[in-house]
Amino acid sequence: MAKVLVIDDDRPTCEILTELVRHIGHEADYALSIGESRRRTAQADYDVVFLDISLPDGNGLDILPQLRELPSAPEVIILTGFGDPDGAELAIRNGAWDYLQKPVYPQKVLLPLERVLKYRDHLNNADQTVTIDRCGIIGHSGPIRHALKRLGMATRIDASLLLNGETGTGKELFAHALHKNSKRRNGPFVVVDCASIPSNLLESTLFGHVKGAFTGADHASGGLILSADGGTLFLDEIGEMPLPLQKKLLRVLQERTYRPVGGSREVSSDFRLVAATHRDLHEMVQDGTFRHDLLYRLGAMTIALPPLRERKEDIEELAHHFVGRICRKNNVPPKAIPPDFIEALRNYDWPGNIRELTNVLETSIARAYEHTELYTTHLPEQLRITMLKESLGPKHGGMCHEPPAAYPAGTGTIMSYKEYRNHVLQQADRQYFAQLMEAADGDIEQACALSGLCKSRVYGQLKQCGIEKN
Repeated sequence: MAKVLVIDDDRPTCEILTELVRHIGHEADYALSIGESRRRTAQADYDVVFLDISLPDGNGLDILPQLRELPSAPEVIILTGFGDPDGAELAIRNGAWDYLQKPVYPQKVLLPLERVLKYRDHLNNADQTVTIDRCGIIGHSGPIRHALKRLGMATRIDASLLLNGETGTGKELFAHALHKNSKRRNGPFVVVDCASIPSNLLESTLFGHVKGAFTGADHASGGLILSADGGTLFLDEIGEMPLPLQKKLLRVLQERTYRPVGGSREVSSDFRLVAATHRDLHEMVQDGTFRHDLLYRLGAMTIALPPLRERKEDIEELAHHFVGRICRKNNVPPKAIPPDFIEALRNYDWPGNIRELTNVLETSIARAYEHTELYTTHLPEQLRITMLKESLGPKHGGMCHEPPAAYPAGTGTIMSYKEYRNHVLQQADRQYFAQLMEAADGDIEQACALSGLCKSRVYGQLKQCGIEKN
């Protein structure tokens, strides 16, 4: 017997669905809000959740990742009162089972419900554990566990794989992990960066060429597609591949044969293709800069790699891993990482993702060469300036947004504009320089670097604001 939860602010809809579920022999509960649903899921494990998008205390799609991260993650069927293609795409990308449009009636609900319960029953009765070698992939957050689960599925088949993710999220690392966990693990793993090879050389780099095919071709070359025979070909940044070459690649994927540049004989190569991109290939198809038929070939399976800002719970583990590795590589004594250093890393959004984190830690270790632990003052200055500006910005609540009253307590009269303005500026200065010295760990030179002020100006402001300096 399965357990089903309906999350919808419309009570009649909840009652219809729960009665339907009970009628076919399963248990059912309902919640009228996100808050109530959280209490329900904390008290019981559910196999299936019907989730409305428009709820009184938030958007249902916002809690979809949280539902997928529950210890016994339920399958989620999205309900909506209006068609929303973007919402449907977001739901599916976040692991939803299906997406149904209201009104809800038995014939529309029964088939997906029966299918998901059958699927769930299979999960409960089968060993779904896929043990894979992570090959250096660090982290245990929900988003990275979801990506690893998809990776485990991809190792079972030999179809093409497309990796989507921002620059620096570890696409090559995932591609290598797929290769090492696949049946092609003993074959070659060939990497081609489509963005770094000039377009006029990319074709011969991939397909090879015969001697004399073009100026400078004084000997024949087999090309990297042939080098990947029996293994995996990883095409990084495939969105940068020119359209004419996309057509030739499509034929290789269909026929597994091709002609080298200037050649007349067909060459065959048995390889698995893994492609990666930070661009939206669907949007490029609409713009006419990427072939739709090639996209279908590439996307037999797709894994979306999460940016670091969406998996900040992994930052501590990543920091310890990279600091240890960097210290060993450079024969530097191990560095302790205090909690405030980790907290500083978590407060940054990391637009360059893990690649940026690694570079920042390398710089910090170099600056902390004589120290046994890392301090926030060892972080690169530009990063600290960015962090400080963000902490003082409106979205972080670092500065006082509500101005002081223009009526001083007990006076009953309003201040003059000049008095009020001076009062506001003094209050803002006091708050700014207090936070500045905290961010600089009391170091005057660092405070000057962060604020852009000279020493005499900083000293003067600290004295005027009554802030003690070290």
